[in-house]
Parts: sequence; structure tokens; C-alpha cells
Amino acid sequence: MISFLKKHRIKAAVIMLVIGIVFISGCTHGQREASELICTLSVHCDTVLDNIGNLNPDKTEFVPQDGVIFPPTEVVFYEGESVFDVLQREMRQNKIHMEFVNTPIYNSAYIEGISNLYEFDCGNLSGWMYKVNDWYPNYGCSRYVLQNGDIVEWVYTCDLGRDIGGEGAVGSQ
Repeated sequence: MISFLKKHRIKAAVIMLVIGIVFISGCTHGQREASELICTLSVHCDTVLDNIGNLNPDKTEFVPQDGVIFPPTEVVFYEGESVFDVLQREMRQNKIHMEFVNTPIYNSAYIEGISNLYEFDCGNLSGWMYKVNDWYPNYGCSRYVLQNGDIVEWVYTCDLGRDIGGEGAVGSQ
């Protein structure tokens, strides 16, 4: 009878230990999720649709019918990461072509093309611009350090930002 009780006590202790480990792991996992940094990223070129007559005919196939290349998506980023870091990672993970060049004079990356749509493909004043929380920074995307909750939009302009509300970022009047 004593050995029967001992066996059940040992089984009960092991079960309690496993339950405790699962509970603690669940709490730790929940804490990790709560501390994740999240931003919303999107990429669109709907301005091209309004300027389709200026688009290089070889590029027509790269412009989605709704102009959305990457819909608004919540993505995880790490402390100290820039807009460029997140764009590069998400485009790579989603197999969306992207080209950039580092510009030492500005100490930042310059986005030349996304989804095979490049600067000057829709006129001499066209190219990619970014905005964060509805503001177009007047400096490069690798210099903008993200904050939790930021909303980052990459927008294709056909008129040096005037057609998308970003003329202040490029020094236009």
C-alpha cells in the first residue's frame, strides 16, 4: 500500500512540475510578444495609374491593377532598425524585387526600384519616396530609426512628390 501511494505521489509531482514548466513558458512567451516592436509597412504605386501615359511601356506589366505592391502589413522590427532595414527584409521575405544604392554623401540608402518599377520609369520626376505617420522625412530611409507603432508607406511619385503630398521633403515649393 505504501509503495502504491509513493508511486502516485511521484506521478503527481511530475505532472505538477510539467504543468509549472508549461505555465512559466507560456508566461515568458506572452511577455516576449508584449515587448515586440511592431510597425505597419506598405508599398504602392497607384499614382502611376493616373499617369499611365508617361509610363515606360516595358514596365506596364509590373504595375498592379490596384497599384498595391505590398498591402499594409504589421511587421516585427528590432530596436535601432531603420525604415530601410525593414523594407529590405520584408521585400526579400516576400520575394519582391528591390534595388538600392548606398549614398555616402547622405549617409543613407537610396531606393532605386521596387517590384521592377524604378525612378524615371514614369517621367523625369518619378521615383520612390517614403513617409512615416503621414510625414515625408527630408532624409534617407536608413537614417530614420523606427519607433513602435510607426506606419511606414513607400509611395511612387510621378511629380517629385507634389502628386502625393511630399513636396516638402524634396525642397520643392
